[in-house]
Amino acid sequence: MAAATLITKPLPAHPLPKKPLPAGWPRERYESHNRRLKAMRLAIALLDTGVYRPEQAPNRRIRGTAAEIGVHAPSDATCRMVRALLYDHC
Repeated sequence: MAAATLITKPLPAHPLPKKPLPAGWPRERYESHNRRLKAMRLAIALLDTGVYRPEQAPNRRIRGTAAEIGVHAPSDATCRMVRALLYDHC
């Protein structure tokens, strides 16, 4: 019996171009959108480093990862969101 292999496409060498957000949204919606994007980037970076559980990701580790990938230090709310994303992953 042949073993199943997972074939994934390699990521592009450069990030995809950013699209501007639609005008007219309330400021809170822009802030929430950007916070979610930042949390996703940080969660992916943590998963890449072997952090799979929320207990393994205290604020200090999340902020250290942010510095490594060149993202501004996240707030406490963003750190909670990162841990929530890691929890959903499990």
